[in-house]
Amino acid sequence: MTRTNRSMGPWASTGLLWMLGPLWYLLCEAIAATAFPGYSYATNYISDLGVPDKGILDGRVLDSPLHAVMNAGFIGEGILFLLGLVLLLPRLHRTASVTLLIIFGALHTVGIVLVGVVPGSEANVHNGLIAWHGLGAFLAIASGNLVAIIAGRSLRMSGAVRRTGWFLGALGFASAALLMVHFLLPDGIWERASVYTFLAWQLVTARVLLRGSAVPDGPR
Repeated sequence: MTRTNRSMGPWASTGLLWMLGPLWYLLCEAIAATAFPGYSYATNYISDLGVPDKGILDGRVLDSPLHAVMNAGFIGEGILFLLGLVLLLPRLHRTASVTLLIIFGALHTVGIVLVGVVPGSEANVHNGLIAWHGLGAFLAIASGNLVAIIAGRSLRMSGAVRRTGWFLGALGFASAALLMVHFLLPDGIWERASVYTFLAWQLVTARVLLRGSAVPDGPR
């Protein structure tokens, strides 16, 4: 069994980018939420923070003075994740799992950037652009959690890290399903659970890469 030292080069650079992405996202979310009167992490959707217009949508009052900050959070997270993935490509053999990682990683970035570029506003509901926002949210959540599930194998991570990815990805999908049926808890909780699982996976993986942990190059 060979072991790979990932303390230098693209592994650590990817770790840094994947650490910065979630932190940037959460910081932008917190800043935008402080300026939104009465904003609730439990009952409001995350994308409510990115709506530039005041109004009421599905019974939720929308008033986000710092909407640009939240949209920068969406777009920045996607770009930082994709950059980190691109840095790893020369080091990865083109196996089926790596191909899936590339596809779902790119789709996650496309999705979350769409969420930032096309807000979930009342105006976009009327002009039809809300369909692009919905598509973006679907791609960001589904593809992000699929990345969490498959990346451990693609990146030759240890068994513990792989299992963490499986758990977080499965939790993300379960939360998304419960959000769709509005089960028991407020929508904002289920939505955040479906989104934060991918952010948590990035932070876990980033820590492994930044520490330069020697991980087994097992079969993929």
